[in-house]
Amino acid sequence: MRVRDLAVTATVAALAAAGLTLPLAGSASAASTLKDDFNGDGYRDLAVGTPGANSVTVTYGSAAGVSASRAVTITQETPGVPGVTEPEDEFGENVTTGDVNEDGYADLIVGAPGERVEGKPSGSVTVVEGGRNGFTGGSYVVHAPADTAGRFGEATAWTDLDYDGSPQLAVISGDNWWFYSGTGENDQHPIGLEFDFLPEGVRLDGMIADNFLYTHGVGFVLFGERADGGAYTAHMNGGAGDYGYGAEVIAEGDDPTATRDAATAGDVDGDGYADLITGNSRAGKGGSITVRRGGADAFGAPVTYDQSSAGVPGADENGDAFGAAVAAGDVTGDGLADLAVGAPGEAVGTVAGTGSVTFLKSSAGAFTSGQAWHQETAGVPGVAEEGDRFGASVRLKDINKNGRADLSTGATGEAIGATPGVGAVWVLRGAPTGLTASYAASFNGTDFGIDGAGAGFGHTVR
Repeated sequence: MRVRDLAVTATVAALAAAGLTLPLAGSASAASTLKDDFNGDGYRDLAVGTPGANSVTVTYGSAAGVSASRAVTITQETPGVPGVTEPEDEFGENVTTGDVNEDGYADLIVGAPGERVEGKPSGSVTVVEGGRNGFTGGSYVVHAPADTAGRFGEATAWTDLDYDGSPQLAVISGDNWWFYSGTGENDQHPIGLEFDFLPEGVRLDGMIADNFLYTHGVGFVLFGERADGGAYTAHMNGGAGDYGYGAEVIAEGDDPTATRDAATAGDVDGDGYADLITGNSRAGKGGSITVRRGGADAFGAPVTYDQSSAGVPGADENGDAFGAAVAAGDVTGDGLADLAVGAPGEAVGTVAGTGSVTFLKSSAGAFTSGQAWHQETAGVPGVAEEGDRFGASVRLKDINKNGRADLSTGATGEAIGATPGVGAVWVLRGAPTGLTASYAASFNGTDFGIDGAGAGFGHTVR
């Protein structure tokens, strides 16, 4: 990797190795209400999951954005975090955030679907509690229920399932879904689907939750792969006692609007309902994304975009993997959710598989203008190299509190020196006209002691 790296100080590295506390610049304010503000200073923080190294790195937000000098890396070897790191754990495969213990500070919720515990199916979810000085509170683990084939923690969501003002934890494994009615480590009794609508042999890979069909009600979209290899995408509403009732398959099989890759939610048209955006990296030649508007009774008709669509930068080429990652957020500050689409297989010039991210601006819910970003874009640190996979993960959220979402993206194949696949992350700021390379930040796995070949730092950005 040839980038203007942000170095981690020796003090930060020592703290990360010794425990969870990171002294913060200045004094933190009273606890914030942001679901991803771990230290309560009023800024959203960025979490980077690296399951290849069984770790999650948190970089703290500020008015200046994020930097590697204000960060901490958490593993199952960190004092106070339950468990023991084992190669197959995949700790950090997914990361969710929320105030689980209701103390005003966001907590880190980490899925480890490969975790093995004797006598239980594979998988676990670990909650690491935030606090005024960072992660200095307690931690606990939720193990896989008996009623699953394994890979519990493949995806998680922290949301208010029963509309009582107190969120709960929802978790999927490879073949099932549960939620926990309580909010603490004493609640180890999952509540499963009341009506099991999932097809036999399904392998679930992801889940998102939002108010797609009711302005005050939470729905879940589950996606993955059927036993025959076809994609599977389904939606369910409900409440305690009737989850699964009335669930609908949105798309499946060879339908190009189905997904096994990625999904996100955001209000792209400003009507108060969350809209569903899915990515299918295998559709057509180079992949596509599909937008379904939310509404009072049903999703709107699917509208699909690929790199041959009017206003979408690039060309629809074999292997681009456009739609392998998707994120929604208001980048321009106009109140509408814009989109970021990862295409980690994209060639830049003659450099194969270096990857790119396409920013698509919402215009009343339509996406007919955008810009492609990659390591050869002016102002973006780095150099496009074969196999970087820039755009393997994407996230849009306002880190510097200026009212506009910033893009975080991972390049899991990025080589550092002679070591392949260490991985790196970039952060580009939001602006009234879209994304900007001004004040772009970048850091890689070696900045946090993650330096193994194939570690894939940046697999998850949250």
